[in-house]
Amino acid sequence: MTETLRRPEKVLMKGNEALAEAALRAGCRCFFGYPITPQTEVAAYMAKRMPKVGGVYLQAESEIAAINMIYGASAAGARVLTSSSSPGISLKSEGISYLAGADLPAVIINVQRGGPGLGGIQPSQADYWQATRAMGHGDFQVIVFAPSTVQEMCDLVRDAFEVSDKYRVPTMILADGLLGQMMEPIVLPEALDEDDLPEKPWALTGTGGVRAPHVANSLCLVAEDLERINRARFARYEDIKRDEARAEQYRCDDAELVVVAFGACARVVKSAVDAAREAGIAAGLLRPVTLWPWPGAAIEGLLDGGGVVRRFLTVEMSMGQMVDDVRLTVNGRLPVDFFGRSGGIVPTPAEVLEQIEELAVTGGDAA
Repeated sequence: MTETLRRPEKVLMKGNEALAEAALRAGCRCFFGYPITPQTEVAAYMAKRMPKVGGVYLQAESEIAAINMIYGASAAGARVLTSSSSPGISLKSEGISYLAGADLPAVIINVQRGGPGLGGIQPSQADYWQATRAMGHGDFQVIVFAPSTVQEMCDLVRDAFEVSDKYRVPTMILADGLLGQMMEPIVLPEALDEDDLPEKPWALTGTGGVRAPHVANSLCLVAEDLERINRARFARYEDIKRDEARAEQYRCDDAELVVVAFGACARVVKSAVDAAREAGIAAGLLRPVTLWPWPGAAIEGLLDGGGVVRRFLTVEMSMGQMVDDVRLTVNGRLPVDFFGRSGGIVPTPAEVLEQIEELAVTGGDAA
């Protein structure tokens, strides 16, 4: 007899475990993965809980095997989840491209660590380019959510499953080692029933002798047909860009200096913005919640908001990746500066405040 998932409740939970529990409550019953620090608790939690709710947990022999198991289970109509950390996501990238090419939904968790190569096990945000631009070969995108709290890690998992099923695209939760390992009080949502899940008339469930067989396939040897399929997929991407981009603004109404940061960095920046305000500096925070689709309209809104903003500063746990998207959106209309720490170092509020104070003294006219 399988365990019944609980009603909404407030608990103290580690980020990685919140991701896993939220997936179970969102109707995920298939997890395939492989251990790697700092995300191993996701797999460990699933190994304990999935059999109790009538689901399937399988530790594959490799990351490559895991993502191909995801392909098969998704093609059969299941809500599926895999998780890994930066080098492991690279190994999964070919399979993610196959998922995109076959228009199969799946949720992929990346709890980032420092790199390149094996790097270290400390937090990083240096997989931004990979997630938003190069998740695999070919013309495709994945939807990318960037949580900044354990509560948001929980909430965005359900959102990720919903949009993945709606648009039939792979969707990523891009977290980092800091968020994965921290503990915070959260409210877990009520579990979905099987009847709450969307129908998937395209799934490979057997014909029952009443319909033609379905095919899940990314191979298309006729160039004109492949172009047609790609154009149709990119039309769907335009719908995603129009309807699914998300961003949060904090103290931006009268901000002259807007700091752009995502994930764990946004928590640090929020503290620095509060300290800057106490020092009389009109600073604000713009936090992208989706990294793809990129919430450029939020920046455009600040640029068109009466000319208050004089400068942007991007803060990242990398050598500078998201800053490219900020600069592309601003398009030379205002200066865009960058401050980052890498190698697994998390910037401190004092370091960010120092950058804000320096730019406030410099003014908004420097390039």
